Amino acid sequence: MPTERGLGSGAQARPRDETPIETRRSKEVATVLAAAFKKLIHRPIVYPSAPAGRVLYAVGDIHGRADLLRSTLDRIDRDYAARSHIGEKTEVFLGDYVDRGPASAAVIETLIERASRTAAVFVRGNHEQVMLSYLARRAPLEGWATLGGLSTLQSYGIAVRDREPADMWDAAWRAIPADHKKFLSETRSHCRIGEYLFVHAGMRPGIEIENQVEDDLYWIRGEFLGCDDDFGSIVVHGHTPVPCPDMLHNRINIDTGAFITNRLTAIRIDPSGVCVVD
Repeated sequence: MPTERGLGSGAQARPRDETPIETRRSKEVATVLAAAFKKLIHRPIVYPSAPAGRVLYAVGDIHGRADLLRSTLDRIDRDYAARSHIGEKTEVFLGDYVDRGPASAAVIETLIERASRTAAVFVRGNHEQVMLSYLARRAPLEGWATLGGLSTLQSYGIAVRDREPADMWDAAWRAIPADHKKFLSETRSHCRIGEYLFVHAGMRPGIEIENQVEDDLYWIRGEFLGCDDDFGSIVVHGHTPVPCPDMLHNRINIDTGAFITNRLTAIRIDPSGVCVVD
């Protein structure tokens, strides 16, 4: 029995591919495009530089963890000492200084002291907004308590059990120092430095930052997190905990759930771009 050309007598001929050539070419093109896309999505993102002569540090949600704040500030100091030749340092804190963790009063005291000796910007988080609303008698204690507000009151030495709401407000007003109230009231809704916008939660897509509703800057999640659009700046934010810094082409989330995970994240932005401070 004759054998097919090029095959030994014991070999079997490979079945002919009867797929139309147009279909085969389409599959080949799809394979090439898929491989290229896979390389693209794994390509490191190149972030803009900080403004000339500036080094920026941003710190995520602290939530009453004064211990983690102090160790993070130490890391920033060591990191900057190795790079001080690059430029002047500015630190931006992204809000949620209070609630949930055990030492909110100490966090605020530490931040006030920090601002006395370094350039710092303090963005307001939704937890500070609720605390301020409570102190201004615009919000009930129950709403703040669901967010961990009782831990904040306890950090100021206030006994929270079996107290009447009016008595609790009086105790809070007396116990919280005037400079802490001033610090809270002077926190900012957002801060833009160079090509970076620092805000607590995010922003509503399609609206310029100057026209945003402040509640969105403190509370927004779904519409912002699911948006792939260019926001006009790289948005550096917290509010929604992630296992590790979420570094995307249009935003960077550095809330790593410090009060539960024991990980408080800080990033550095300098002439080389963005990196996590170890």
